[in-house]
Amino acid sequence: MINVDTVYKTVLLILNQQQRGYMTPDEFNKVATQVQQNIFERYEDDLNQMYRVPQNDTEYANRVKNIEQNLQYFQRTGTTTGTNPFTLVPGNTNIIGVATTDIIYRLGSIIYQDTELTQYAQRNELMQILKSPLTQPTKSFPIYLYENNLVYVYPTTIINSAGELITFSYLKTPADVVWGFGVGSLGQFEYNAGLSVNFELNVSEQSNVIIQEISIKV
Repeated sequence: MINVDTVYKTVLLILNQQQRGYMTPDEFNKVATQVQQNIFERYEDDLNQMYRVPQNDTEYANRVKNIEQNLQYFQRTGTTTGTNPFTLVPGNTNIIGVATTDIIYRLGSIIYQDTELTQYAQRNELMQILKSPLTQPTKSFPIYLYENNLVYVYPTTIINSAGELITFSYLKTPADVVWGFGVGSLGQFEYNAGLSVNFELNVSEQSNVIIQEISIKV
């Protein structure tokens, strides 16, 4: 993770050196959260592009592996029980000492009774799939529909009773960045680690974060 206090103080120092004014904690928190989200969302596109080009075998310069490592903190698994359709219940992330339920950014694999549901169907094609004898899902080759945080598993006959188990992987949405503070005796802002939320990005992104923060400040 990237320490939020380090980034904020560096940003203030550079802004001062460049005579570009001051960034309040509230401004910083909003900009920092957006910068983190932008960098996080870029990983998917970068990863898709890197899959298309040859990679070297050196230990630390494999670009695909490096991007995957940047994503690893956001990779989570959840387990939920119930009946078909299943409500996906993600795990929790500890934020300022509080267990906060993750927000699912991207759904990954879905596993039902040790079988990975590999075929995803959209609502507009589901009826055609279910009606055709050639494409109907079976217990060996199930399909699923995912919408409104519900997973519909087909064929429905493979769901025997309440309490069935679904395991799924997902990318969680990054938590909002917060530079928490108190007010000192002279009215100055004083950093409070207990009220702060660090960047969830890999520390290798620290320079990139600072540069983007500066570029957004007008």
